[in-house]
Amino acid sequence: MNLRSPIRLLLFTGALLGVFAVGETVAQTTAGPAGLLPSVLGGGPQEWTSPEGLTSSIQIMLLLTVVSLAPALLLMTTSFVRILVVLGLLRQAIGTQQLPPSQVITSIALFMTMLLMTPVWTAVYDEGIKPYTEKEIGLETAWERGTEPVRRFMAAQIERTENDDDVYLFLKYMPGEIDPTTGEYPDYVYYGATSGEKNVPLQALLPAYMLSELKTAFLIGFQVYLPFVILDIVVASITISMGMLMLPPVLISLPFKLLLFVLVDGWTLVVQMLLESFYIPI
Repeated sequence: MNLRSPIRLLLFTGALLGVFAVGETVAQTTAGPAGLLPSVLGGGPQEWTSPEGLTSSIQIMLLLTVVSLAPALLLMTTSFVRILVVLGLLRQAIGTQQLPPSQVITSIALFMTMLLMTPVWTAVYDEGIKPYTEKEIGLETAWERGTEPVRRFMAAQIERTENDDDVYLFLKYMPGEIDPTTGEYPDYVYYGATSGEKNVPLQALLPAYMLSELKTAFLIGFQVYLPFVILDIVVASITISMGMLMLPPVLISLPFKLLLFVLVDGWTLVVQMLLESFYIPI
């Protein structure tokens, strides 16, 4: 099986990241995941409600919950959010309502995400997943190595967009992260490829990255929106000066928007701008 193909890497990495998230808890049991089900399902209700049975049940529920949320967790660490928001704002700016359909926009965003994230997912597989499946490293080491390329990617986008303060915003509300006597932040170095990058807690880096992506997407959306707003204003001024008060300006401006967008090769420009807005530190 060729796990280096983008689609297989996406599915396999998402599932394994979900397993890694609860791996430390499950690894502490001697029976392992395969031995948990018989201990829970067998023995009757008395064993199910025993401390050992409840522990196994909670572990299985936690494992299944995290695995089911793995696709959402995976999308939150990629370029998907920025691309989807910008394409959605582009559709609103043109004024075509539901065209192109949401499925088409989501598909474009997904394929662009796969294109951009393939080097990151390949690094995750080579550094964390492959050594773990070959039993060269343990689960904890695989988790640290596997998440490091994703950390580098998220940190690089935060630094590139100059949204460094978002990290400290979330660190501020994390208990124990700020010196209570001086009020100073810990000496985290979360950008580039420095050794201190891995010290930033994911609880702060993940929401900071999401917030940074939303800010960047809105800024790009403003640049996309502005030409169409100007065209709407020009058309509205002309229709009012001609006394055509009952004719909606949007109805007249829509054909000109479509013509302008096609003449300047708008789709290529927007997609190129989105692709160039990311930096892949691999």
